[in-house]
Amino acid sequence: MNVNYLELANHPIMWLAAAIAISVVILQSVIFIRKSLSAAAEEGITSKQIKMAVKSSVIASIGPAIVILVTMISLIISMGAPVSWMRLSFIGSVNYEAMAAGFGAQAMGTTLDNLDPMAFSCGVWVMCCGSLGWLVFTLLFTDKMEKVNHLLSRGRQKMVPIISAGAMLGAFANLSSGNFFNAEGGFDLLGAPAIATICGCVLMMILTKLARTKNIGWLREWAFAIAMFSGMIIGSVWNSMV
Repeated sequence: MNVNYLELANHPIMWLAAAIAISVVILQSVIFIRKSLSAAAEEGITSKQIKMAVKSSVIASIGPAIVILVTMISLIISMGAPVSWMRLSFIGSVNYEAMAAGFGAQAMGTTLDNLDPMAFSCGVWVMCCGSLGWLVFTLLFTDKMEKVNHLLSRGRQKMVPIISAGAMLGAFANLSSGNFFNAEGGFDLLGAPAIATICGCVLMMILTKLARTKNIGWLREWAFAIAMFSGMIIGSVWNSMV
């Protein structure tokens, strides 16, 4: 096939298919918001508390959204804009998507730098099928997590927030652990990613402590974004110096 795969990757039909898929995500978001507002009213949560929660969520999402937008450029170069737009709207991990697309390309005997229509198609299939496990697990076991919480806490309600916090810390630690290893797989505490992670973590702890001690509402809301961008800037400066 002599067709340039990017002509297929950026075809209007691909844009239409991606738009339909993302419409489902938007519809789900609207449904979740409506149900959340309904549940908040039943639990007696005030509109002021709701507005504060929404504001904090929006501010906290700025940093990750910008990171995804910037890193999406690298995926667009190899996989085209529609697929990149759709996948990152679903998963949000450029590392996973690039890795999955690379596996698909390797299966067809090529790389992301030298794709053809067949290799591109295989890469898209791997990207989509590789994430099905998370969706299936969520579908089958989300409604059973209350039983898991009860089992882990052994009926002690005070243990539930501790277990939840531990699980969240473990998830973030797993996501951040890769920043402490270099390309060769060796431990690298002085690499730019490690420095950015450490500085962001320390700054986040300081800002959170300060916000609680001084009761600074706006700092509590902006702490995550400030820590994230500060860590990125410090990491970039460190990388230019070494």
